[in-house]
Amino acid sequence: MAVKVLIKRKVPLNKAKEIIPLFRKLRILATEQPGYISGETMRRLDKPDEYLVISTWESSEAWKTWVESAERNAVQEQDRVRNLPLRFCGIGARATLPEDRCTIPVAPAARLPLAHSS
Repeated sequence: MAVKVLIKRKVPLNKAKEIIPLFRKLRILATEQPGYISGETMRRLDKPDEYLVISTWESSEAWKTWVESAERNAVQEQDRVRNLPLRFCGIGARATLPEDRCTIPVAPAARLPLAHSS
């Protein structure tokens, strides 16, 4: 069963230019991992120092393998990333909701592009 992983990161605005390329590197490495389906990084409009990383994996085991991989840990251990506040928000599968569910509107965050355009 596919799962989504949510990770919230706080990046001080004065460090964003050096940190964002590391996020991109993590994403590129993740795309090469067995079980990776998709991912996106979003930035809050009302709190521009907060990012939400959402990735979809074929299983929680595939995610765990990625989290424990040497490639991911090598990037995570770089001082610029290691010292950032990180909150693992959770991992979950799609829920089946009753037809009378309610929808809560939210403002979309700005998407972080994978490639830097000059």
